[in-house]
Amino acid sequence: MNIRENVKKLLNEIPKGIELVAAAKTRTPEEVLEAIEAGIRIVGENYVQEAIRARDVVGNRARWHFIGHLQKNKVKKAVSIFDMIETVDSFELAEEIDKYCKRVGKVMPVLIEVNSGREPQKFGVMPEETEGLIRAISRFDNIKVMGLMTMGPRFGDPEESRPYFRETKRIFDNLKKAHIPNVEMRYLSMGMSNSYHIAIEEGANIVRIGTKIFGERR
Repeated sequence: MNIRENVKKLLNEIPKGIELVAAAKTRTPEEVLEAIEAGIRIVGENYVQEAIRARDVVGNRARWHFIGHLQKNKVKKAVSIFDMIETVDSFELAEEIDKYCKRVGKVMPVLIEVNSGREPQKFGVMPEETEGLIRAISRFDNIKVMGLMTMGPRFGDPEESRPYFRETKRIFDNLKKAHIPNVEMRYLSMGMSNSYHIAIEEGANIVRIGTKIFGERR
């Protein structure tokens, strides 16, 4: 699998204005570096420890997004490493991020993770609770809500994810119209290697792609 060629192909194919996040779960720092040298500007990491290892090799040659489930005991380290946390799904997690950001004088851009498929085993806030959570979080000084993120159920047929992306976009648009203070609905992060085409059609402006860049996980 040629990472360089894969990145170039994706960058040529993805429409202007769409941010491509290289989802680097389980990838080596060397693979991440190769993707960056090919033109990747944002790396998405699921685990704080993996991000630390990759950053030691790559440094500040890319922006770093946290795209996994963030445990509260990892927030202190995450705040020092990441440029955006895409997976905030509770007031308690936001409170913890705000606390550690305050200590280092940083304002952390975050996305709110929506459980668009209403799956009990998945993380994310339920669609109908999204606005209430955002209004509660918006009072923090060291967090800036910048949009929404969703995984959507993982189906064999990417087309089946369309209703979930559509639902998240509807919530996104309603929140934009609500003009909540200290909230900017700028980013809608949806879609992965098998579903990013559909996600873009439904309004995503961030897509998180791993397999199509790095190949199947070993």
